[in-house]
Amino acid sequence: MAKYRLVLLRHGEGAWNKENRFCSWVDQKLSSDGIKEAQNCGKHLKALGFEFDLVFTSVLSRSIQTAWLILEEMGQEWVPIQSSWRLNERHYGALIGLNRAEMALNHGEEQVKIWRRSYDVTPPPITESHPYYEEIYNDRRYKCSDVSQDNLPKAESLKDVLDRLLPYWNEKIVPELKSGKMILISAHGNSSRALLKHVEG
Repeated sequence: MAKYRLVLLRHGEGAWNKENRFCSWVDQKLSSDGIKEAQNCGKHLKALGFEFDLVFTSVLSRSIQTAWLILEEMGQEWVPIQSSWRLNERHYGALIGLNRAEMALNHGEEQVKIWRRSYDVTPPPITESHPYYEEIYNDRRYKCSDVSQDNLPKAESLKDVLDRLLPYWNEKIVPELKSGKMILISAHGNSSRALLKHVEG
C-alpha cells in the first residue's frame, strides 16, 4: 500500500476567535496567542523531523501567516507556498461577524448548532447590506481566483465547502502527494473538517 505524507492543520488563533465571532471570509491576522501557537507548532514539527516540499494555504492572512511562522521555526522558509480561495474557511453568510453567544440568544442554541455542525444545512446568505459584504467581495485576492466574483459563494454548508475544495484537492494537491512530496496544508477549522471527511471516507 502506498504511503503518502500530508500534514493538515488549522491556523493559529485570530482576534475574532477570541471574541467568539464568526470570522469566515473576513480577513484577520493572528492574535499574539495565535502567533505563539504557530511558532510552537513549527518547533514541534521540526523536533519530529518533518521536511516539507510544498505548502498549500487559503488566501486568508491567518492561514498564510501560520504557514510562514511554521516554516520560519523549521528553517524551511524557502519551501514554495501555493494559495487558493478553495481552501478558505466556510462562508457563514449573514452570520459573519456575529458573536456565537448572541446568535444563540436570538435564534436558539439548537438552530446555531445546526448551522455550525450539520453537514448540508446552509446559513442565511450574505447580502449587499451586510457590514462586511464590500470588504469581502471587493477584495483584490478574489479578482484573480479561478471563478468570477459573481460565482463566489454567499453562504456555505460543510458539504458546499467540500464541493468547492475537491477540484483543487484532486487537481493540485493529490498529484504532488502521489509524486512523493511531503505536503503541509495550513487551512481552517471547516475546510480541514471537510477534507478529513473525504480523506478518511
